[in-house]
Amino acid sequence: MDMTQLNRRGLVMLGCGKMGSAMLQGWLNNGMSTDAVHVIDPYPSEWLQSTGVRINGDLPEDPAVLMVAVKPQMMQDALPQVAGFGGGGTLILSVAAGTPIRAFEAAFGEGTRVVRSMPNTPAAVGKGITAIVGNGEATDEDMDLAEGMLLAIGQVVRLTNEAQIDAVTGISGSGPAYIFYMIDALAAAARAEGLPADMAMKLAKATVAGAGALAEQTDESPEQLRINVTSPNGTTQAGLEVLMGEGGLAPLIRKTVAAATHRSRELRK
Repeated sequence: MDMTQLNRRGLVMLGCGKMGSAMLQGWLNNGMSTDAVHVIDPYPSEWLQSTGVRINGDLPEDPAVLMVAVKPQMMQDALPQVAGFGGGGTLILSVAAGTPIRAFEAAFGEGTRVVRSMPNTPAAVGKGITAIVGNGEATDEDMDLAEGMLLAIGQVVRLTNEAQIDAVTGISGSGPAYIFYMIDALAAAARAEGLPADMAMKLAKATVAGAGALAEQTDESPEQLRINVTSPNGTTQAGLEVLMGEGGLAPLIRKTVAAATHRSRELRK
């Protein structure tokens, strides 16, 4: 993305933990000036201190973007520190889970441009996917800027309304945990079939990672990829008859995502 606006007016980061650090690394790699980055964080990591960005010092009067990346339980204490950036001059970009747009509008006042995002943990290795949605004050240019910034940690999708955040939370937000559990289950099954533990885990991790990469990089649908590897009356078909049978994976995943989405709605209220 074009870093001109951010380098000229500055970026303020309220919080810079794992997610913020992953983004910052991407921005610095893409030409953001360390002088343009101002971080507010009571416990800056050694890595953050090594970057040369400005930490817990004076802030610019009119930064292009204020990125909010603090934990939800810290939000009430953290937002008053930067409330002066409200009113429209600065774009408020939130990567904080569970905090709705209305909370930022209340904290920053009328006319504030807000883009809320929902990234996920693979962002730490540049393989995340982030959903974004803006408030009524956010412009097309704001959405483009937010998307450009978040591309530093992976892919970006745009939502049509904030309520869709709950489903995103249930799928991509919580989804990595489902996949990690599947890796453990595959490894356990491999051990049960007599393979050594280290080999079982290596096979499970590589199989899940490789299948995901293939699904993402090919034009063929996941269904077609499954068909391609399934020989009639072969080993894969024998396994899939269990996985796709009554009470198999599809209804279980549906219940899993529904439960996470429902919980997200409960927490929002």
